[in-house]
Amino acid sequence: MDLKFARGLAAMALSLAAAAASAQSTADLRNDAATPGDVTTYGMGWSLQRHTPLKRITPANVKHLAPVWNLSLDNSTNASNQPLVIDGVMYVASHTHTIAIDALTGRQKWKVAIELPNDIAGYLCCGIHTRGMAALNGVLYRTTIDAHVMAISMADGKVLWKQKAAEYKDGYSMTHAPLIADGVLITGISGGEYGSRGFLDGWDLKTGEKKWHRWTTAAPGEPGGDTWKGEAYKTGGAPTWLTGSYDPELNLVYWGVGNGGPWNAAARGGDSLYIGSVLALKPATGEIVWHYQFSPGDPYDYDGTNELVLADLPNLPNANGKTTKVLMQANRNGFFYVIDRSNGKLISGTQFARKVNWASGIDKASGRPIDTPMTAMVKKTEETPDFIEVWPSAFGGKNWMPMSYDPGRKLVFLNSIDLGMKVKYVKQDRPGGPNWYLGLELGGFVDPADGNRGALVAWDPVAAKPVWTVRNKSPFWAGVLSTASGVVFTGSQTGQFIAFDSKTGKKLWSFQTGSGISGLPIAWEKNGREYITVLSGAAQVYGALAGDPDLANVPAGGSVWTFALPPGK
Repeated sequence: MDLKFARGLAAMALSLAAAAASAQSTADLRNDAATPGDVTTYGMGWSLQRHTPLKRITPANVKHLAPVWNLSLDNSTNASNQPLVIDGVMYVASHTHTIAIDALTGRQKWKVAIELPNDIAGYLCCGIHTRGMAALNGVLYRTTIDAHVMAISMADGKVLWKQKAAEYKDGYSMTHAPLIADGVLITGISGGEYGSRGFLDGWDLKTGEKKWHRWTTAAPGEPGGDTWKGEAYKTGGAPTWLTGSYDPELNLVYWGVGNGGPWNAAARGGDSLYIGSVLALKPATGEIVWHYQFSPGDPYDYDGTNELVLADLPNLPNANGKTTKVLMQANRNGFFYVIDRSNGKLISGTQFARKVNWASGIDKASGRPIDTPMTAMVKKTEETPDFIEVWPSAFGGKNWMPMSYDPGRKLVFLNSIDLGMKVKYVKQDRPGGPNWYLGLELGGFVDPADGNRGALVAWDPVAAKPVWTVRNKSPFWAGVLSTASGVVFTGSQTGQFIAFDSKTGKKLWSFQTGSGISGLPIAWEKNGREYITVLSGAAQVYGALAGDPDLANVPAGGSVWTFALPPGK
C-alpha cells in the first residue's frame, strides 16, 4: 500500500474516532491536575505531582473506605499500571491487552489483545509489564514490550495505527506511557542492560509518522561526544524508560536518561553524556535546550529516569523571596535534587537515602557529586580484584515507583529503598542478543542493620530534609498518591493498600488486595463521590533478585480495585 495513502487512512480513522468521542482536548490534559472528574494523563497532570484536590476522604473518615468493585486482569505479570478515567470509562493497559471498564460498576466494556512475537519473553531485560497510556480526542496511545507505538480507538479498542520504534531482538523494549506535549506524541525506550543505544522519538498523533529522533548518547562531533571512549557511545545504554513531564508555559519537556552500558564506567570513559541525566527538550523538534547530569560516568546503575516532578516553590535559598519554577527528583543515587527548570541550574542536592557511600555530597558550584575515593578508583579501573560494598544498591535509594507532591503542604511523599550491594568489576565484551552487558559481577545485596529495607518518607524540598519516615521490612514498590484533605496512599509488596496521615505518617487504614502492589493509585470523582483506584499484582525485578523472605508466599495475579466511602460516611 502507498505510504501516503496509508497515512491518510490512519488520519481519517483518527478523525472518526475523535468525532465519536467526547470533546476531550489539549486543555483537558493541561488542566488534569485541577479537574478530578477525569484522569487524562499519566501522573495526574503534566507536572507528575500525583496529587488530587479532592477532600471527601479525610484522615478522620478513611477508616471507612471500602471496595466498590474488583476486576481481574486475567494476567499474572507485573500490574504496574496507572489507569486513565475519561467520561466514566476507565482504561487500563497490560502487556497483553488494552481494556475499557465502566468506572462506576467495574464491568468490562471491551478488551483487545496486543499481538506479540512468541519469543518476546526471551529478549526482555527487566520485567514484563506496561505502566500506562496517553489519551486525546477519543484516542488512546500506548507502547508495547516489543518496541512498538500504537494509537487505539477509545470506543472499541480498534488499532488506528501502529509503528515500530526499534527491534526487540536488539535488546529494545517499551514499558512506559507516552507523553503528549505541544501536539507531539513522545516516547522513550528500555534496554540499557543489553548495551543498546538510548533514544527519544516524537510521533505525529494522527498518522504515526515519526517527526523526530533524538539519540541519548552523544556522538563524536556533537556536544558531549568527547565524554565517551572511542565508539563506546554506540552501545552506551542511556535508556529513557520512564515518562517525562511537561511545562506548557516554558514549552519544555523534561525526560530522564538511564544507566550507561556497560555499568563498568572505565569501559566507557569520561562522563558518558547523557547517561544519568535530565534533558530539557523542545517537544516539536527534540532539540536539547539544557541538560543536568546527576551521576557523571555512573558505575553503579543509578538511572536518572525517575519521575521529574514540576512545582513552583517559594522561599528557596537565594531566591530573593520569589517563587521558583523547579523540577524535583529523588534520584537512585540517593540524593534529592531541586533544579531550576528554566535553565537547569542546581538549587539543592541533598542526601535522602539512609546510607550513601559512593559520594560525600553534591558540589553546589559545579553541580557534580563529590566522589568518594572508592568511586574515583572505580571510574578508572576496568577490573577490581575484590568485591566492593556500595550504598545504595543498583535498586537505588528510590526506584521507578513515582512519588507525590502536595502543593498545599509543600511536601513530597516518596518510597525509599535501604539496600547495599557487592560488586566486582570485570572486562566484558558486549555479548549481543538477550544477554546482560554489565562489566561486573553482582555479589548480592546487603541489608541495613535494622533489617528494614524501605520506607515511606515525607520530604520538605525547601528545607531539604525529612519531615517524617515510616520504615518497612520490604520496600514499598507502589506509586504514591496524596490528597488535599491530608491522606497519603501507597501499597505494599505483601498486598496491603494503605492510607497514612500526611501530617504525621500515622497509618490510618489498610486493605489486603490479594497480591503485591506495584500499581500507581489515582483519585477521581463522579456524581459527587470520591473514588480511589489502584492495580494489584506483583511480579517484578526486586522480587526476583532481592531474596526478600517477606515476599516468599505472595501470589501473583493482576486485578483492578476501586474504593470509596460508604454512603453517609
